[in-house]
Amino acid sequence: IEAVDPLAEVVSCFIADGGEGMLEAIMQNSGGTRVKCTVHDPLMNLIEAEYGILDDGLSAVIEMAQAAGLPLVPLEKRNPLYTTTYGVGELMKDAIGRGCRKFIVGIGGSATNDAGLGMMQALGYRFLDKEGNELGQGGIILEAFHEIDTSNVLPELQACEVVVACDVDNVMYGPNGSAHIYAAQKGADASMIARLDEGMELFATRLHTLLGVDVASGAGSGAAGGMGGGMQAFLGATLQAGIEILLDEAH
Repeated sequence: IEAVDPLAEVVSCFIADGGEGMLEAIMQNSGGTRVKCTVHDPLMNLIEAEYGILDDGLSAVIEMAQAAGLPLVPLEKRNPLYTTTYGVGELMKDAIGRGCRKFIVGIGGSATNDAGLGMMQALGYRFLDKEGNELGQGGIILEAFHEIDTSNVLPELQACEVVVACDVDNVMYGPNGSAHIYAAQKGADASMIARLDEGMELFATRLHTLLGVDVASGAGSGAAGGMGGGMQAFLGATLQAGIEILLDEAH
């Protein structure tokens, strides 16, 4: 452009769509502070991850891939029945502790298929089976999900606004659902995919009964292994195209 018109003013900005690189792009465009904290990876090993706090001091940028990304899991250990989004919740909890109440969460590049239940566990939710036993981690708990215990949920969540940067429009279950479309790349074989899909349907049905919300069929609810729908149900999150969020942030 400058070669054609030396007087042109060229302003370049970083671009991402909600997956890996979104944190970098928004921080480069908007400024702010990068924060490092220790969280659990998809296999519940401790790692160091980053998120950003924008200059207003209230807005945090969280990239799911930092704590639950596929590259964090060795090829031979990839299994979405057991990988968890717990570390993403820990990132959000840390930011809440620093005063953040607005969140942009990019959910691309995940290693998980747990509908965001791991994230919610880190924020204080407890999920129980029919016998009242607390459920563990991973997509495997979806099929046993029966009750929600909110007695230890972070009270600050009530005041939080969450926008999810999402680059796909898949639903939570079915032929176009999270398991059938994406679980294979996360390490699932055919039987695991069938089990995860059935579990997601059971979870969504029970969630509808408990909370009166039906998030499973909305576009993007199946993104990142059901993370989109889970964040809508538990955090009142809104889903938006990642590229739109980034361009808005870059003005």
